[in-house]
Amino acid sequence: MAPKTRSKQATPEVAVSGVDGLPAPLGDFKSRPREGSRTRQEEVFDPKYAVDLATTTRSENVFLFVPNLIGYARVISAAAALTIMPYHPRRCTLLYFVSCILDVADGHTARALGQTSKFGAVLDMVTDRCTTACLLCFLSMKFPDYSLLFMFLITLDFSSHYIHMYSSLLTGSSSHKTVTSDVSRILWYYYNDSRTLFIFCFCNETFFVCLYLIAFLKDPIHSSWPLSFFVTAQQLHDTLPRPLWALLCLSWPQLVAIITFPLTAGKQIINVVQFWKASKILVGVDLAERQAARMARERKGRGE
Repeated sequence: MAPKTRSKQATPEVAVSGVDGLPAPLGDFKSRPREGSRTRQEEVFDPKYAVDLATTTRSENVFLFVPNLIGYARVISAAAALTIMPYHPRRCTLLYFVSCILDVADGHTARALGQTSKFGAVLDMVTDRCTTACLLCFLSMKFPDYSLLFMFLITLDFSSHYIHMYSSLLTGSSSHKTVTSDVSRILWYYYNDSRTLFIFCFCNETFFVCLYLIAFLKDPIHSSWPLSFFVTAQQLHDTLPRPLWALLCLSWPQLVAIITFPLTAGKQIINVVQFWKASKILVGVDLAERQAARMARERKGRGE
């Protein structure tokens, strides 16, 4: 018996009539199977008509949705941060976190204005992946002894999100964040609680930014403002317990990196779970399709 798969979520049909002067296609918007879709019979969007629709529609422009404009500003901010990364660590960090704040703002804006879009979701994910990958590439140059580790993290990040996105599209999910608890409770907690998602992503980015700052900022906390304004390092050494003094001998980036490391490690575990679950979904779909193909051949052989 073929394994059951979740049914594809219904998508509103597009009228046969033309849109903003665009001639209507033969049949409806979703009627033509995409070439190379093997034996699958589910309806798919006609790519040629989709391109024409995006080119000629005048009533609304998804490219100019407010959250997408915020997304473009985020791309510019991230690009500016990466450009000055080798020379201006403080300015780079500021611009990098501006990009992260805009990442939060575009999602809230999209929901508030009713301007959520598939283009915006993909733009957001692509910006996330590319920005983090560029930062890790820079870290691999600054810390060459750990370059293999940074390359592994880049590979894990890209591969887990790509295969998860593909499996979501294949099973008809409206978003890659739509994960049910029966598929993976870990991913369900991660994607369905916006606070959990924010905390993990923020700590992950903060940890890598702190590694970047460690290469530039060496001053220990006890000699940094404002602590150094009120008390000397010798007074602190004489009065504080040894563990606390050891913490004050770290730099600010080192201390924050230590604090955020557990959640960063957790984020990598989530990426592994995401990759594994998506792989099992793809294998399950393969098995279901192969079983269906065998049954079709058997029926044809019996002359049914």
